[in-house]
Amino acid sequence: MAMLEPVRRVVTGHNDKGRAILAKDETFETQMIASGDAEFALIWTAPELPVDNNDPTDGRERDAGLTLRGGSVIRVVDMLPGGTSPMHRTSSLDYGIVIKGNVELEVDDGEKTLLGPGDIIIQRGTMHLWRNPSKDTPCRIVFVLTEATPVEVDGQPLPEVHP
Repeated sequence: MAMLEPVRRVVTGHNDKGRAILAKDETFETQMIASGDAEFALIWTAPELPVDNNDPTDGRERDAGLTLRGGSVIRVVDMLPGGTSPMHRTSSLDYGIVIKGNVELEVDDGEKTLLGPGDIIIQRGTMHLWRNPSKDTPCRIVFVLTEATPVEVDGQPLPEVHP
């Protein structure tokens, strides 16, 4: 059961005359992930960039992991009070916007920073983890992820590390 209010998603489209329409207007709950530290709600995916706006597929119904190779993903992440993600790295460029609560970002050298509502994170393929330092308040973050080339050190790509 979601700790925060349901997510509302409005999707636009076109009618057969090319006029803009509101194709979907729906709400749904976030769902607990296997690690038990957060709840996710997939909002939309696109399998490639540039995006084909003629594709009629509902992007929420496309199979996507944390990232979508060659494409993009937007999801809502509710970090549970006291929750800590595993240290991980994806070959992606991630834009994170904190909506509610606070979240601590820690990188693999031990450096940490606290982010709050309105703060924006640009995550560029680094080893990192997320921690909600609150004992009773969830943190909601909206993440947009696009595939990126891996960071190279001494000519070798850094590997993805999945939780």
